[in-house]
Amino acid sequence: MSGHSHWATIRRKKEGQDAKRGQIFTRLAREIVIAAREGGGDPSINVRLQLAIDRARAQNMPKENIERAIKRGTGDSKEGNVIEEVVYEGYGPHGIALMISCVTDNRNRSVAEIRHVLNRMGGTMAEAGSVAWQFKRIAYFSFPLEKRNPDDIFELAVEAGADDVTFEDDMVEIVAPVEAFKDINDKLKAAGIVPDEAELRLSPNNEMELGNDETLQVLKLVDTLEELDDVQDVYSSLAISDEVMAQLEEA
Repeated sequence: MSGHSHWATIRRKKEGQDAKRGQIFTRLAREIVIAAREGGGDPSINVRLQLAIDRARAQNMPKENIERAIKRGTGDSKEGNVIEEVVYEGYGPHGIALMISCVTDNRNRSVAEIRHVLNRMGGTMAEAGSVAWQFKRIAYFSFPLEKRNPDDIFELAVEAGADDVTFEDDMVEIVAPVEAFKDINDKLKAAGIVPDEAELRLSPNNEMELGNDETLQVLKLVDTLEELDDVQDVYSSLAISDEVMAQLEEA
């Protein structure tokens, strides 16, 4: 898990230097719309919405954009086309399993773009259910340890329902059941901790390690998929070695 987190951190830093701010705002707004539609427009009782709003604020998304997206999700605004959430399944090069999460107003466009990228870069689309069994949904948090006491962090997380707490390279990672997300998130906030990552994600039951060149080939595919406008997240069964991670940091 730490490899994927480290890679995500590298990508976020590069995104911060990217000029595609409008594309980022579009993705964030769609996420807020879906969250508000599913659980209502009050972030104090809708954990997913609060998480989406926190992500938007972290990217300096204007307050009026956030409020407009919430109203669209709750039905108070009829602006724009109907947006829906859909997950596509596939395989990357060398048999790496992929779960591709989209938020879209046009399923036909989304699946066509995803299929095109997969076919061009050595992957394939898969039938619904043929890949999903290889993943489970988890609550995930990560943040720098800094000068905090690891024992205190461990106790806080476990008491709130965490399954696993790891400390590596001055980073803390917490993995928990989905239903423990709110309790852990609330306890971290009460302790003055603002996580770099706090999300519900898909985690592979088993990871597959490839050679360096093959790993970079799969990561290039994942990056290309995530550049598509409708794609929110791509989850894979790829294990990322420390050697590859070092190459990514230098790139």
